[in-house]
Amino acid sequence: MTAPAREGERTAGIGAALDRAGFRLLGGFAPEAEDAVPDIAPGGLTAGLRLVGSLSNELFPLFDKSPEACDGAPDPLDRYTRRVLTPIAEAAGMVPVFVFDGPPYHPFQRWALRVGGVSPSPMGLLAHERFGPWLALRAAFLSPERLEAVAPFPGEGPCPSCADRPCMSACPAGALGPGGYDVPRCLAYLSENPEAPCHTGCLARRACPVGRAHAQGAMEGAFHMRAFLKGAF
Repeated sequence: MTAPAREGERTAGIGAALDRAGFRLLGGFAPEAEDAVPDIAPGGLTAGLRLVGSLSNELFPLFDKSPEACDGAPDPLDRYTRRVLTPIAEAAGMVPVFVFDGPPYHPFQRWALRVGGVSPSPMGLLAHERFGPWLALRAAFLSPERLEAVAPFPGEGPCPSCADRPCMSACPAGALGPGGYDVPRCLAYLSENPEAPCHTGCLARRACPVGRAHAQGAMEGAFHMRAFLKGAF
């Protein structure tokens, strides 16, 4: 079997394992210096990266039944993500790093832009050309072997061609504007309006016309909003 065939087989195997666990293989690349990808080990350069994400409507049915979701300890989704993804990476001969590792934090948005298929959005997060604002970045698998670029979604993301920008007018806090996402204004509105529908999910995200089939349900939206508020106060 040729090296490209082996790499394709390994990538397909990683993708299948991630699908079963509720995650998505988003693509990957061979890092360059400006990508700020960490060494795989002291003195060991990272030669390949595979980016992993998730969609709430695929991940939450599995996460909700996990020990982490039920034990009452902090950061259940982060702990679940680490427990599930670490053996998948190791089985492929790779080392995982996670979006919640830090500070300092790894530049996951930069890596996602390098892979392609996403664009910066007015909401401060990346929007995916197929999944809209519902794609979450979770981890990267680092390889000591050089891996060719993989870009299943090679477009530029939906935001550059979106003229209406319904996300900006949907925010009842007025937290989205030409200057970007005003986090303090968003937090103040949520704190002052405990019954606001935003508490079961960001209305600006729900206004995006892209990827609505992957939108969070009220349960997932409330989970993430509680985590957002808890992390801020």
